[in-house]
Amino acid sequence: MYLFKKILFISFAIFFVSLAQAELTIEITKGDETAVPIAVVPFGWQGAAAQAPVDLSAVVKADLTRSGLFKTLLERDMLTKPTEADKVRFRNWQALGQEYLLIGQVNEIADQYQVRFQLFDVYKRERLQGYQLMVAKHELRRTAHHISDLVYEKLTGKPGVFSSRIAYVTTTKDQASKKKRYKLLIADADGFNPRSIASSREPLMSPAWSPDGKKIAYVSFESKRSAIYIQTLASGKRIKVSSYKGINGAPAFSPDGTRLALTLSKDGSPDIYVLNLSNKLLLRVTKSYAIDTEPTWSPDGKTIVYTSNRGGKPQLYTIPSQGGVAKRLTFEGDYNARGQFSSDGKSIAMVHANRGDYRIAVMDIATHTVNVLTAGKYDESPSFSGNGDMVLYASKRGRKSVLSAVSVDGRMQQSFTFDSGDVREPAWSP
Repeated sequence: MYLFKKILFISFAIFFVSLAQAELTIEITKGDETAVPIAVVPFGWQGAAAQAPVDLSAVVKADLTRSGLFKTLLERDMLTKPTEADKVRFRNWQALGQEYLLIGQVNEIADQYQVRFQLFDVYKRERLQGYQLMVAKHELRRTAHHISDLVYEKLTGKPGVFSSRIAYVTTTKDQASKKKRYKLLIADADGFNPRSIASSREPLMSPAWSPDGKKIAYVSFESKRSAIYIQTLASGKRIKVSSYKGINGAPAFSPDGTRLALTLSKDGSPDIYVLNLSNKLLLRVTKSYAIDTEPTWSPDGKTIVYTSNRGGKPQLYTIPSQGGVAKRLTFEGDYNARGQFSSDGKSIAMVHANRGDYRIAVMDIATHTVNVLTAGKYDESPSFSGNGDMVLYASKRGRKSVLSAVSVDGRMQQSFTFDSGDVREPAWSP
């Protein structure tokens, strides 16, 4: 019974949060001394108001800093603040030890905004990148994230994920009635612009993004029993895809979005099933007296990794997505659960425990080497960024639950703290 509760805690635990729209604080808790120096100059502004509606350069600075790969120059240390290429004096930036320089302008034109930026290699004294975009007012912040993505990819060769989104579950308590209200929210990757997409007096949990980022699958107890829904974000329309007797949990979209892996106990103990979303046919993938749960797909869709206690303690196993022979994947540590593949299929993030400390780790699949990234006692729910460079997870800071992120080499860590409560069950969009 203890193991049953332990596994269900990872897959179906109800997490208690007390905010949806409160002020967000992002704290860099660990930095990287080898980060590349880059100066992001405040963008120029031309418009009717005294300043631009969104400080694009500040957003870009924050994005690049949070990546852990770049160290941005403080504005007070800048000798000049050019906004045009002919005003750039490379020797000034060389003297400040900067390797790259980003400048830009925002011009208000009628009811739109013209955004221009240029990226320079300071020592080669050459322009690496330059773009001009016309956007609406409500698109300015997303445009800043897009600029960050372009700069990140140009300098690292890997796609940026600053324009992606995160999903997470919160709960609030009405002060008068003392009743709880559960919400499923989505927000920008930096935690800004949260929006509730589902709300219930009963628990909501286990959000999972579709591969195109247009839908979210999640578990709801609104009918007093578990059921899995898929909701389209643009329209808010949702469909119930699983409401069998017993457990309906841990949904995960296949890489092509046509199938959903899930945990069901309709035939006895919890097992892994695959639901074809077009014809509703259900395939039972595992058949065990043990508890099999938390399925996730390999990038090629051929393999499912899942958590099972069939060996006595929770460990990760793999099995062909069409069914077949299960193979144990993890052997190091007392406890390994909640596995998730990186986008290149070379690594798996997981909750890894020894002697009661639950931490986030990444395992190299080829060598089976496990790299423990965090030092908390109750870290959980890891979710890879789309480019595989970062892992988002839930952690404890004192009595408070926060969202945290760590680079896959462990050199950069940050936390997202909401003033009025806890946040749990994060999922990073593709």
